Amino acid sequence: MGDTTQSTCDVCGTGFEVRFRYQVREEQGAYVYVCSTKCQRSLLLGGEGEATCCAVCSTPVEVEYPYQVAVKDGVRAYFCSLEHRQAWTPPSAAPTPAGREPRRIAVFNHKGGTGKTTTSVNLAAAIAETGRKVLLVDADGQGNVGASLGIRGEKTLYHVLVNGLAVEEAVVPVRPNLDVLTSNEMLAAAELYLAQRPNRDRILRERMGDRTRAWDVVVIDCAPALSLMNQNALVFADGVVVPVACDYLSLVGVRQVLRTLQNVQRHLQHDVELLGVLPTFYDVRNNISRDALTSLQKNFGERCFLPIRVNTKLREAPSAKQTIFEYAPDSHGALDYLKLVERVMPSAARPAPTAEVDAPAVVQRFGRPAMSA
Repeated sequence: MGDTTQSTCDVCGTGFEVRFRYQVREEQGAYVYVCSTKCQRSLLLGGEGEATCCAVCSTPVEVEYPYQVAVKDGVRAYFCSLEHRQAWTPPSAAPTPAGREPRRIAVFNHKGGTGKTTTSVNLAAAIAETGRKVLLVDADGQGNVGASLGIRGEKTLYHVLVNGLAVEEAVVPVRPNLDVLTSNEMLAAAELYLAQRPNRDRILRERMGDRTRAWDVVVIDCAPALSLMNQNALVFADGVVVPVACDYLSLVGVRQVLRTLQNVQRHLQHDVELLGVLPTFYDVRNNISRDALTSLQKNFGERCFLPIRVNTKLREAPSAKQTIFEYAPDSHGALDYLKLVERVMPSAARPAPTAEVDAPAVVQRFGRPAMSA
């Protein structure tokens, strides 16, 4: 698995290091640990002894593998084969526990150098300033979120995805109302783990979906890549902010982002909303910046946010391990990100459904911006 986690066996109480996937099992919304195959079998049987029958065909079952057991509302069901496990219809789901789903926002662009991490950190910090509880998730193995805030989590997103560690046990509280789930180079190994899973595009959602209700908003900083991790982030998110640097190559890259969102909706059957594109590194003195902003406004209308102006303080803040609101609260950068929160968070400020961006149409017409002479 590439890493170990010290745990206690839930069957015999022995301390051990998690080294194999069978040693961690999700059951009734929590993770349980076993130190050996003997304890695994005892756990799977749930203290019911050896006499078990298939819930589909009623034949006797000798339980050896996790897929042969399902637990729903405290009731165990056993299966003689994977086919019967897949054909089984579980009992009706119990009422959802108290607490509403958080708003989940992915900051995403395939291209690097567009200000994704700067946007993720300062968007999360600005939302936290409004009194909402925010979880900032670093889904980029470069670990730039932690570097920007001067933190290094003992446990990371890798441990949540691969070892089944509870989210609340991995997060690092960094500011009032702001917690961070960090990442590092081990996230590359997590991608290999995801690739071997049946629902490989939904593992992040499965691991974190019901376990993020302690927060009002989850902001995910995505890597600049076409990757399985980014697919997981987009399936987990319900909205996407796309930072776009005010230069020609970044404008061209927006088309690929739109195609990716369209594929997530069409092939992965997940409705993720384009909240808007965010022009970054905007310099009113340059023709390319003005033309890029005009092009984005023409193609995206209300879904083109006000630009983030070129600001030295935004570049300096990470070196001081601070957000822009701590480093230079009166700067243009702080003001611009506060305006972004006003657009992203209040439901009344979001474009009406009738203003939905037609991704295929935008892809078709979004081309080279007109350049001033």
